[in-house]
Amino acid sequence: MLSTFRSLHRPLLSRFTRLLCFVALALFAATVRAQAGELPSVVLHYGADAPLTAMKAFDIAVVEPDHGFDPVAYRGQGRSELFAYVSVGEVHPTRPYAARIPEAWRIGRNPAWKSLVIDQAQSAWPAFFAEQVIAPLWARGYRGFFLDTLDSYHLVNGVDVVAQQQGMVAVVRQLRSRFPGIRLIFNRGFELLPDLRSEVYAVAAESLYRGWDAKKKRYVEVGQADRDWLLGQLLAARDKYGVTAIAIDYVAPAARELARDTARRIHAHGIVPYVTDGDLRHLGVGLVEVLPRKILFLYNSREAARVNVSSAHRYAEMPVNHLGYAADYVDVNQPLPDTVPAAEYAGVVSWFDGYVPPARATVLARWMAARIAEGTRLAVFGSFGFEPAGDFLREAGLASVAPGRGRLDIASADPSIGFESPPIPERGRLERIRVDVDAARRLLTVSDADGKRYDAVAQMPWGGFALHPFAIRVLPLEEAQTRWIVEPFAFIRDALALPPLPVPDTTTLSGRRMFFAHIDGDGFASRAEMKGRRLAAEVLLDDVLKRYTVPHAMSVIEIETSAQGPYAKDSAEMEAVARRMFALPHVEIASHSYTHPFYWDSVERGEAKRALQGYSLAPEGYVPSLEREIAGSVNYIRSRLAPPGKPVGLMLWTGDAAPTEAALDMVERLGMVQMNGGYTVASRLYPSLAAVSALGTWQGRRFHVHAPIMNENVYTNLWTGPFYGFERVTETFDFTDRPRRLKPINIYYHTYSASKQAALEALHKVYRHALAQPVHPVYPSEYVRIAMNFNDVVLARTLDGERYRVRNAHHLRTLRLPRELGVPDLPASPGVGGFRDGGEGRYVHLTADEAELRLAAVDPHLPMLADANARVLSATRDGERYRFELRAHVPLEFALANAERCSVSADGRALAAQRRDGGLTHYRLSAHAATIELRCRLA
Repeated sequence: MLSTFRSLHRPLLSRFTRLLCFVALALFAATVRAQAGELPSVVLHYGADAPLTAMKAFDIAVVEPDHGFDPVAYRGQGRSELFAYVSVGEVHPTRPYAARIPEAWRIGRNPAWKSLVIDQAQSAWPAFFAEQVIAPLWARGYRGFFLDTLDSYHLVNGVDVVAQQQGMVAVVRQLRSRFPGIRLIFNRGFELLPDLRSEVYAVAAESLYRGWDAKKKRYVEVGQADRDWLLGQLLAARDKYGVTAIAIDYVAPAARELARDTARRIHAHGIVPYVTDGDLRHLGVGLVEVLPRKILFLYNSREAARVNVSSAHRYAEMPVNHLGYAADYVDVNQPLPDTVPAAEYAGVVSWFDGYVPPARATVLARWMAARIAEGTRLAVFGSFGFEPAGDFLREAGLASVAPGRGRLDIASADPSIGFESPPIPERGRLERIRVDVDAARRLLTVSDADGKRYDAVAQMPWGGFALHPFAIRVLPLEEAQTRWIVEPFAFIRDALALPPLPVPDTTTLSGRRMFFAHIDGDGFASRAEMKGRRLAAEVLLDDVLKRYTVPHAMSVIEIETSAQGPYAKDSAEMEAVARRMFALPHVEIASHSYTHPFYWDSVERGEAKRALQGYSLAPEGYVPSLEREIAGSVNYIRSRLAPPGKPVGLMLWTGDAAPTEAALDMVERLGMVQMNGGYTVASRLYPSLAAVSALGTWQGRRFHVHAPIMNENVYTNLWTGPFYGFERVTETFDFTDRPRRLKPINIYYHTYSASKQAALEALHKVYRHALAQPVHPVYPSEYVRIAMNFNDVVLARTLDGERYRVRNAHHLRTLRLPRELGVPDLPASPGVGGFRDGGEGRYVHLTADEAELRLAAVDPHLPMLADANARVLSATRDGERYRFELRAHVPLEFALANAERCSVSADGRALAAQRRDGGLTHYRLSAHAATIELRCRLA
């Protein structure tokens, strides 16, 4: 809790005192900008579910320590520090130390919080507080503390105020003596400052402009007199006693613009602002604002039992990912969240192929109406999930229309309609509604024979809807294909009013498109249909892996290669080949399971379920288990095949490649990462964004990473031919690169591709196509970590709007910057190593987990790294000298921009350019790592 007394014992202000406050404000206004650079950003969140990752955007994060947070793990290598909330003047009976407080020390009660008021004048209280309250938190790693209830003694009639204040001074001095380096933030306690000069880090106070009336449960504007008094106290604390002043104000969670405006008003005084909700359970606005990177996805488990087969996931999640947002799924058959916090969610996407169960339809309609009323934006695909009526129609600005009669025609269509397929009306799927507000933008209207009009696609003041059959269309082909009718990126962006922001990017690293290859072990026992009848695995080793010395992951299926499997007679030969593969320095080791199960949910249940294709290597009577399939196969590879010390770090899912949460948990416990699944097959034969999968699938708390591009099994019609069909994957590489780069280049195939000459030649064509491009080779496990990091990279914006703050970018090191935001101001952007122009904007290279990105309207054309096939480990700029470190998995290649007047050296030796084109100067080294230095004449 924070102090209950938000204007307690405020002395009466004279007009003269008020005048002095305003004079002081005027004097300091000119220096606020300079001070702002020194002020710490502060966040307070008292929930057990505090979003610690997002809170790292702030310098100080105050939490309730009883929720079990780990301040040491939180601190890590970052700059943010957890502070523990601690009540000094009161103790709640539930605190573990409450029972040890003598009865004589309990001098009153606070009925609002059901807590005990403690006598601060007791001589033994400072030592008790230090040992019983602070010492356990100090042992856990807390080094900063937010001291609350410093004025609770006012609750007790007849108390000796001076003695209470001196007792609190003694508490602080005891803490300073007992815990060297401790940092203390007071919540109020202004009267203690004269005795504690230089011993307090900061002083906070609540409700400078806006407050929370706990009794009436409403947000209020603070009166002028209260505001003037509190402002005077905060300014005095800052200017007279030299402590940082913090003001904590309160607004409704959905009132985001009001929160920003209030924070700016506070900051104008040179005071650290933090504006949040009355319960301190949502992220608020301070000197920085964490930008929401999640979108709530609604799906109906009665239509799709698992998220990965829902229409929301199959179609809408990929565009949402590309726009920079992660999906958070909620099943409408389960309780819906009470609110959708604007600080964490950019909006809601729903996709229903029909109506939800009747018992949930009313709940869903009310929930959607409530979200519209509170200002949450919605993008609705397919169906609302219920027949729109009554209150929902009114709240949504819609009206019902009588059933259509006769022929249906397209009455009007925006140019964005017909993106991949023209709209074709279907009477049986027509939603009988029309737009009933002027502020809407109708994108597609259908009319019947009587002239009645039905709006099927529209952008509304609250979001937008694209209803069946006008969102997507399934073509009546032998093999079903889907086409988008609306342009999904623009539709979702406009419906959710998504602003242009730097986007965490999973396709590009150091300005180049990522490349990797991974191989499922299927067919290891196959004999190549070529001279010598060697193992296909040996052909793969000699003809592919040894030729293309770029990062690969190679896997085996244990029962296929082991002496206990159906190919026991060839086991020794296969294991010898596997050992040679795994010994290659550019090959990382993966498991492809024990028996290659097709259905991982069946494995979790211990059911032996055969796939329709009939492919199974399971021995007779085998009862499958996650332990045997995952951990058992990993142990086999480690003990029999892997070189000493080389890890088995990757699990490549088999069959339907749809692991359960329990399977993902097991991989996590083994210290591994995992991948496979998805269905990205877009090509000239299937030219649709609907054939590009999302980054991965959420299974409960765990994220399953998809293979970026599908394997040769699909391109060869499930390995029935033509066996050269995999060469068409190059079309998929091209489709997912232009006009939008949606995926890295991923060559994904099986061992059996080396069993047929046509398939092997197709492989070589694919490698040549990929490696002829300027790519950045990474290991598959690196890509997986980048993809997983996408979900928790933190992006924040400073209150003045001039800078973006990046946190938690442990693996993902690229931001895609929309052109309308400008260009990076490199000298003013620590943690940014350069950028490269691309089709959708600029790919910005990050050099560290944390970065600050300041933007400029005009490119100053400074010498910089444009692209490299290596990670940028650091970059520094000192006048005319520019230095950066590169580390790659292959011989170094990099390009510099604006380096015409620069001399370049690598590890201290002069380096000559390979070529110059398009304003870039290109370099190449045989080394895999180097420190590059430029000395430039900039004048």
